[in-house]
Amino acid sequence: MSIDAKIKPSLWFAGDAEDAVHFYTSIFPSSKIGDVARYTEAGQEEHQMKMGSVMSMDFTLHNRSFFAINGPPVFQFSQAISFTVSCEDQKEIDYYWEKLGDGAELGPCGWLKDRFGVSWRVVPKVLEEMMANGNEEQRASVSKAKSKMGKFDVEGLKRAFESDGST
Repeated sequence: MSIDAKIKPSLWFAGDAEDAVHFYTSIFPSSKIGDVARYTEAGQEEHQMKMGSVMSMDFTLHNRSFFAINGPPVFQFSQAISFTVSCEDQKEIDYYWEKLGDGAELGPCGWLKDRFGVSWRVVPKVLEEMMANGNEEQRASVSKAKSKMGKFDVEGLKRAFESDGST
């Protein structure tokens, strides 16, 4: 796979990069696995990974390039870095919430931490539009409504946006 972006997220997985990459590429359209490098005897005393196991993988999710590193458990993911999935409608929200949420730690306001420890936010595009284009009362009403949601409910957000702010 050629490097097609100047900035490419690199994700360090603690021994389960291959499983993670297969999981993600099975969820997102226009996704594929590219180059895969495997550990050899070189550096064995330092990395201590099984010879022949995956060392790194290039992959794309929805036409975006990523790089997975498969190493010993010296680094962990943090919610300080996350990926946002911007969804067209409730059907898309339901799909990504279910798929990424399989074995995940589900949180508020569309947040989840998947089974590999990567944080995602599954968000309806209409929420972004409401917050950008609404007046102060509408934004406050939507903020109040979304703070009570785990997975976003588009109709609930629309009702909040159209209300007088009392919901």
